[in-house]
Amino acid sequence: MAQAQFTTHHGMVDILPDEARKWQHIESVIRQTAREFHFGEIRTPVLEQTGLIARGVGELTDIVSKEMFAFQRGDDQYVLRPEGTAPVARSFVQHRLEQRGGVQKLFYIGPMFRAERPQKGRQRQFHQFGAEMLGSADPMADAEIIAFMATVYRKLGITNTVLKINSVGDPASRKAYKEALQNFFEPHQCHLSNVSKTRLTQNPMRILDSKEEEDQPLIEDAPVITDYLSEESLAHYTAVKRHLDALGIAYQETPRLVRGLDYYTRTAFELTSPDLGAQDALGGGGRYDLLIEEVGGQPTPAVGFASGMERLLIACEALGIPLGEASQLDVYMVTRGEEARNWALQHAPLLREKGLSVAMDYAGRSIKAQMKEANREQARFAVIAGDSELESGLFTLRDMAESTETALSFDEIRTKITPTLN
Repeated sequence: MAQAQFTTHHGMVDILPDEARKWQHIESVIRQTAREFHFGEIRTPVLEQTGLIARGVGELTDIVSKEMFAFQRGDDQYVLRPEGTAPVARSFVQHRLEQRGGVQKLFYIGPMFRAERPQKGRQRQFHQFGAEMLGSADPMADAEIIAFMATVYRKLGITNTVLKINSVGDPASRKAYKEALQNFFEPHQCHLSNVSKTRLTQNPMRILDSKEEEDQPLIEDAPVITDYLSEESLAHYTAVKRHLDALGIAYQETPRLVRGLDYYTRTAFELTSPDLGAQDALGGGGRYDLLIEEVGGQPTPAVGFASGMERLLIACEALGIPLGEASQLDVYMVTRGEEARNWALQHAPLLREKGLSVAMDYAGRSIKAQMKEANREQARFAVIAGDSELESGLFTLRDMAESTETALSFDEIRTKITPTLN
């Protein structure tokens, strides 16, 4: 009877070593940028309470209505986190981070989960990096968050991007705009897609997010929210643009840009790249001044962004941007006989203490096979040891690049190769 073969779940993929190097390179750029902007890392659990996501993200959003991986254990209801902002907001409230004083500047990198149809750059387990600034209503905070996001892409060499910005206003502005959208779309609802017909009564702003072909002509003629902004919201939006101008960050005003999550207020933005094709979004975010109170905290202004790691990798591939060099093996310990293998096992740590990467044979292969392996691993040096070398205390150091060999003591080998590689 054939044994069962197990594979990854639909929409979930393994990240193998050659690919993982690219991820590590991107993560190092993100972490370095976070350090430069003085953001601290936060790591939240992948399991959150279902109620948190429903309240934080919005019960009428696609995420909550049809994309969550939700389950129950006893009386507790859980969800695999579909996004990062609501968990950060929960953590901010739970741990009373406002008591640390000042604006809380946090960033994260991690996996998210949504039960949607897998396609290029979109998996059911996907990865995001993002940043949040909690405690500031100043438009300068909006510009700083956008600058953080833009800096990551610039450092990676992705410059073929468009930053789209808009304001979705305060609650009063949104209420007036929703009424205007309903008045506009209702006479034409027979021409709307089925999903937009549902959104018309529940959240008409989400119609502007529609990708359905039949909705596009109506969306083009729909009212724009900037005509319904309160004086305060308009002043905030104007200040954000002024700060972006001062930072030299180009942007494209997009009056029909709305974010798909209900907690956004005022600033909304999205970074796109034509190198991604039809699904051109790299990341986006905005201001969410109502979220902290919605999840149980005191009213706290906040702004943030989230970007997809898979989308970023696709953009780098399209532009031919190299990510993460193949790790070079510094030393391969080539051995002949069991005593030599034991010697190599005991002495490899002394080389690793110098910061060198060291490998050896763990399968009892021949000298020829081990040298072939050292070449395959592109080892800089090979240290060759057998009975005669153990007896004399002199070991063969082979420079694999120069094809030269020298007989040296182990201490001499450590002295010789460490400065060369470091």
